[in-house]
Amino acid sequence: MAFFNDKGRFRKLIQSIRGDRPVSAHGHADAANEGNTVQRMLRKKPFIAAVSGVALLAIVGFTGTQYVKAHTVDFVEVYQNGSLIGEVKSQDQVADLITRKKQEIAASNKDVTMVLETGKITFGAKSAYKAEPDTAATLSKLEGMFASHAEGFELVVNGKRVGVVKDKATASALLKRVQNKYTPQVKAGKAEVTALSYSADGSLKSKTALKSVKIVEDVAVKEAEVQPTDIADPEQLYLQIIKGTVKPTKYTVQDGDCVGCIAQKFDISPQVIYERNKWIKDDMIKVGDVLDLTVLKPQVTVQTVENVTETESIDPITVVQKNSNMKAGQQKVIREGQSGKKQLVYRLVKQNGYLMSEELISEVVLEPSVPAIVMKGTKVVLNEGSGRFSWPVTGHRLTSYFGQRWGALHRGVDMVGNHNIMAADNGTVTFVGQRPGLGNCIIINHNNGYETYYGHLSKFKVKKGQTVEQGQSIGVMGNTGHSFGTHLHFEVHKNGVLQNPLKYL
Repeated sequence: MAFFNDKGRFRKLIQSIRGDRPVSAHGHADAANEGNTVQRMLRKKPFIAAVSGVALLAIVGFTGTQYVKAHTVDFVEVYQNGSLIGEVKSQDQVADLITRKKQEIAASNKDVTMVLETGKITFGAKSAYKAEPDTAATLSKLEGMFASHAEGFELVVNGKRVGVVKDKATASALLKRVQNKYTPQVKAGKAEVTALSYSADGSLKSKTALKSVKIVEDVAVKEAEVQPTDIADPEQLYLQIIKGTVKPTKYTVQDGDCVGCIAQKFDISPQVIYERNKWIKDDMIKVGDVLDLTVLKPQVTVQTVENVTETESIDPITVVQKNSNMKAGQQKVIREGQSGKKQLVYRLVKQNGYLMSEELISEVVLEPSVPAIVMKGTKVVLNEGSGRFSWPVTGHRLTSYFGQRWGALHRGVDMVGNHNIMAADNGTVTFVGQRPGLGNCIIINHNNGYETYYGHLSKFKVKKGQTVEQGQSIGVMGNTGHSFGTHLHFEVHKNGVLQNPLKYL
């Protein structure tokens, strides 16, 4: 073993076996002698020769394996979506490529979130003798197969995309801003805002409770794969949504038309008609008039529901006490009357700030009035009213209210119900005939400072100068004058000044 541990002697031995004479700078003969000795041994000892040959081959084979192993190269096969792309030295080189590409697309699209589409990348570990993987070519080919898209959120209204923003938070903020444009501003910590409706005498403050705000259309925010150029600037998209489209619309008034029914026909607020046609006074329009019905049509409709609370005064009634000791026509005030208060609550439905409907939903007496007591002579005056009015229509439902609406004063209240029209109080009929805007009209003087008007009648049942009693039938509901369907227009005047009929009914 010592012999084989000496590499120099072993090399010389091999040379001797092959017949080579070992040559060295000093002409050593020991190796030759040893070679001869081995040859003699091999001739004399076949078994020893065979064993020695096997050992020699094993040693030579072991040395070759070590050489191959030392020159074996590990590498990685790269696959995209199951297809072989090429070979690289390590997976880290692919990871570095992906990181670099993400940084590049992010840098060139700073205002959006970009997504690199690499496909499904997998690897296979390989090794080969003196392998040289073409890493550069593989990475270049793989990079060319990458794609990218922007991550966006689209606003969809009734199934139609109206725009794309960069993230869900931007979409939510945009919709909230659109809602706020048409929502009354609520005071901090309170649910009440200044009312938009009119207060009859100008001195009573009205308040509005905002009940709900919603977008009428079906609005969805959906994640989508888009191009960076598809993502809109939030400010521009906001203006696009609230401006929508404007289509000039003209309409010629036809027989039987009115402001309210035209608005209903075109599904717009009467307010639009008043704003676009400021020449309209007291709702008076006639056949052949051309109306401008052009209205801004935003891409979404913000509907608000508000409860408007108004406080109205209740004028006291007068109670007459008869005194046979007083001469006819004489009177004496026993007690002064005191006004009361009642609270009226209206529900207003608006769309994009325009009033679409108004409904009286509550009426509560806060302070009852105190009747005035007047002592009069025994002469009975049948045509003198009490100052407390009954409803002129049974089964009534109010369709329009008293006060300023869209820049014009609605002088009374409109109602539908039983077509039989009744006197609201005792009095004398002072007018039966046609009045501008009211069509067939009856006026009753109640001989106590009050007058009541009954408009749009289809038939009269009383004559001028006739004395009527409260609840007596005076006419039939109709659709004459500037009317929008069969209904009664009812007004109350006190000493020549218009009053809100709901104060007395």
